[in-house]
Amino acid sequence: MPDWVCGILSPSTESKDRKVKMPINAQCGVPCAWLLDPVAHSLEAYALEGGAWQEIGRFAGAAPVSVAPFEAVTIRLDDLWAPIE
Repeated sequence: MPDWVCGILSPSTESKDRKVKMPINAQCGVPCAWLLDPVAHSLEAYALEGGAWQEIGRFAGAAPVSVAPFEAVTIRLDDLWAPIE
């Protein structure tokens, strides 16, 4: 079992990522999950508590973030997004 999963949302897969994959990951006991939206430039972070996902943070834009399970490092979100031309 992984310690963390990260889903990259797209308009064609967002529903499946949220309604199918996230519950499967919870059922399997994955303790941390992120959902990245490259269009909205956002990161949603979740922790598994009592078998259910609890949102632990919602971040957007160029914000520097330190969030589980990588709270020991700071990630600049704008490094994740494709440059806007």
